[in-house]
Amino acid sequence: MTGRIPEETIQQIKQSLDITDVIGEYVQLKKQGRNFFGLCPFHQENSPSFSVSPDKQIYHCFGCGAGGNIFSFLTEVENISFQEAVSKLAERAGVTVEVPSFGGDGKKQPAVSEEKEQMLKAHELLAKFYHHLLMNTAEGQEALDYLEERGFSASDLETFQIGWSLPNWEFTTRFLEKRGFPLEWMEKAGLIIRKEDSGSYFDRFRGRIMFPLYDEKGSVVAFSGRSLHDEKPKYLNSPETPIFNKSRLLYNLHQARPAIRKQHRAILFEGFADVIAAARAGVETGIATMGTSLTEAHIQQIKRLANEVIICYDGDLAGMNAAFRASELLISSGCEVRIASVPDRMDPDDYIRRHGGEKFLHHVIETARTQMAFKMEYYKQGKNLQDEGQKLQYIEEVVTEIAKLKKAVERDYYLRQIAEQFSLSLEALKQQEKQVFFKERKKQHQHAPAPQATSVYQAPNKLYPAFQTAERRLIAYMLKSDDVAYKVKELLGGNTFNLDEHQAIFTYLLGFYEGGHEPDASAFITFLPNDTLRRLVSDIEMMMISKVASDEEIHDCIQQIFKHRKVLEIKVKKQQQISAEKAKDYLAAAKIAKEIMELKKELH
Repeated sequence: MTGRIPEETIQQIKQSLDITDVIGEYVQLKKQGRNFFGLCPFHQENSPSFSVSPDKQIYHCFGCGAGGNIFSFLTEVENISFQEAVSKLAERAGVTVEVPSFGGDGKKQPAVSEEKEQMLKAHELLAKFYHHLLMNTAEGQEALDYLEERGFSASDLETFQIGWSLPNWEFTTRFLEKRGFPLEWMEKAGLIIRKEDSGSYFDRFRGRIMFPLYDEKGSVVAFSGRSLHDEKPKYLNSPETPIFNKSRLLYNLHQARPAIRKQHRAILFEGFADVIAAARAGVETGIATMGTSLTEAHIQQIKRLANEVIICYDGDLAGMNAAFRASELLISSGCEVRIASVPDRMDPDDYIRRHGGEKFLHHVIETARTQMAFKMEYYKQGKNLQDEGQKLQYIEEVVTEIAKLKKAVERDYYLRQIAEQFSLSLEALKQQEKQVFFKERKKQHQHAPAPQATSVYQAPNKLYPAFQTAERRLIAYMLKSDDVAYKVKELLGGNTFNLDEHQAIFTYLLGFYEGGHEPDASAFITFLPNDTLRRLVSDIEMMMISKVASDEEIHDCIQQIFKHRKVLEIKVKKQQQISAEKAKDYLAAAKIAKEIMELKKELH
């Protein structure tokens, strides 16, 4: 699995880093006992089943079965090769490593990874060049003046690497070609466009203020270009490419992640201009979607870092509608949500420029309302509450929403507000709310899956057959001690484990120890050839067992393995007996019956 990278280097990296620190940058972890738990980054869940063991330097998800060590985590979470994961972790650990550019067979690695690497390099180079054009050239002066008039500070321009693309049809194309970037790859990267008639290329972004878009790892993967003189479209974004998926990208997440993790809170905006303006106002946790509604992929990224989300969308009706939809999605996924309302139908960027950052923080962000308080205003939109029919419709809609609240105190609190606002009987409102409440609860119980604990996670106690439990326990003890491994080998004799996966792990573990390695589950996981075995080892390693295996327990486990083999043999014999009786070969049937009796005696 390690290819040409020396094993000593792998161990040096592993020993220099703590798996909890690395995974903690992707998953919001909470300590429980000796381990840390969080929401699994590899499948959707509302209750934490993802466990990280700092002692063993491994992770395992009891929900989807994902598991491994620090290297397998990075390869899976970032969808990169093992060599790329080693390179990233080596840089973090301060370890010098030369990652081979060729596979173990001496052939070049697949062109796809090289293609993506070239795309990323081109974006990184252009981001720096566009920024240089804006900040240091006469050609960028008009754009720079415009941005300064709009309130962008020098710090904003530097922090977000804002730039300027020349109003030239082929400048970027020639710039990239001169530096050896294949133009067909640059077209796939969305940087240039191919003419259908001639097959030549021209620049996608011309005469626009350039905003680099970063993925959560901090790599430039796309651009958004704003027109300077209101040319259409106002904003021109990179298309979907092998390195850019707008349904997954959250603007500024790479810079906001540390603050979000520290505060356990993210502030969600509609666009990157709002994020930049909010950062100027002192908001460190601002992120935004890129011209798309909030998606499940966005929510999963947020949930790994934050418990609470403040939605701060535009103050107009479209912004309120978008905030309503986003809040529903976030709450249904288990997030705590508040909604910050921007007055006078303004967007956050305009509000900050007009009223200043301090007022934005105190009068917008800090006064963010609960989702229910927001809904009470939201449902007023388009209604004339002086009209009796529309007033009753509004009350019915709000009471229906109140009935969905889980806490009785919250339901009572908002019902009292409605009763006071419209001079209604609180008892009448409570009666109506109860009718809706029980109706909704009945629906939920009919369709909802079995409830999961959300406060303290407990690993599920899976019930395995006795022989499988015995094999798992033996492997768990063998992972802790090479002496136990060799003892089990001796006791098994020429026999094997009943499950092929267990036998494979046993064989690789013996080879691991015979290679001079000390017991180390995390290192052994790197030694294994495929994800199936790595996941199984991480699952077994999370088992609760005694520190030392007693001779009695080892022998009992071995007996369970032999016993299961006898049970299988008896089943085969019974089928043979039935076949013999059907063929009226009673002599053979009697002989088989005697063999079955002998096997049963051995069982007991």
